[in-house]
Amino acid sequence: MTGTAAVVGAGVGGLATAIGLRRAGWAVSVVERRAEVERYGTAFGIHPTAQAALDRLGVAAFRGRAVPYRGARIRTPAGEVMASLPLERIERKAGCLELLISRPYLIDALLAVLDAFGDVPLTFGENVGDVDALVAGHDLVVGADGIRSAVRTARFGGRSGPRSVGSVAWIGTADFESGVHGETWGRGRFFGMTPVEPGRTNWYATVPEAVTAEELRGYFEGWHDPIPRILAGTDPSHRIRYEMRHLFPALPTFVHGGSVALVGDAAHAMTPNLGQGACTAILDAEALTRAVAEHGRTGLPAALRAYDAERRRSAQRVAFGSRSLHRFMTTGRTGLRDALVRMMPG
Repeated sequence: MTGTAAVVGAGVGGLATAIGLRRAGWAVSVVERRAEVERYGTAFGIHPTAQAALDRLGVAAFRGRAVPYRGARIRTPAGEVMASLPLERIERKAGCLELLISRPYLIDALLAVLDAFGDVPLTFGENVGDVDALVAGHDLVVGADGIRSAVRTARFGGRSGPRSVGSVAWIGTADFESGVHGETWGRGRFFGMTPVEPGRTNWYATVPEAVTAEELRGYFEGWHDPIPRILAGTDPSHRIRYEMRHLFPALPTFVHGGSVALVGDAAHAMTPNLGQGACTAILDAEALTRAVAEHGRTGLPAALRAYDAERRRSAQRVAFGSRSLHRFMTTGRTGLRDALVRMMPG
């Protein structure tokens, strides 16, 4: 084995990082504070760049459960089409489709690859309270432990942390295919619908506040079909409510001391408006592990610098763009906003 690495966090970024490091010949262990792998959530959008990164990591089997995303529109609450989401432009430029996959299916695809190695221990229910001890016992420690990252706090300080954006998000799945995809933008709120698998629709909604499902339905009463039907027909166990947060201020570096790196939400947690959270975590994991493979254990400080140079500005631009889009989508000046949306290229 080339070196030893501990990955903290067993989400998409952590599992992808563990796979890449193990493929590079490292002895890898993964620790996760939750009691089991979290398979909650709905659909992840996988951009062509993230698809290519998964291919390089050897996780191509995810495509077996993914569905294409085409024909999505931005609408008014009355159902008027204002613009198209840029999915067709992405397809023309990249030569392949944007894909959507249920979060549990992507997690399972990553776990299957990791399990096939047979020598990557995955420990659940373990809080990492002593990051110093973890660093002392490994050549490399990767913080993939989310927006409240213990690794980030211990090594990068508490200046950057979770910040609320003043909105509440709901996500869920309805047990029918909507036939209508895209986003509907109202005053201070919006609603999105995507395919996720045959017979089901992934949906997400953002409102200023909503405590109960009934209150959520009230925010979208009178909006175009099938939005009210989706909200009424979603099983309560298939929806999740959370306060939207992002990491602020942006970190000056994703690496520390030549032996610690951050990936995914630990490094750049963002609002979900661009649908790029999973993609950026995958790109982080692939870039980090590629740099480590190229430089080897003795060149680890140089590898981490190369990773930071490749990923930090790019990921932070995406995070800033997502936050800016959230402000634009939820503005109270809907007349100006909608006029600008109608000017978007088709």
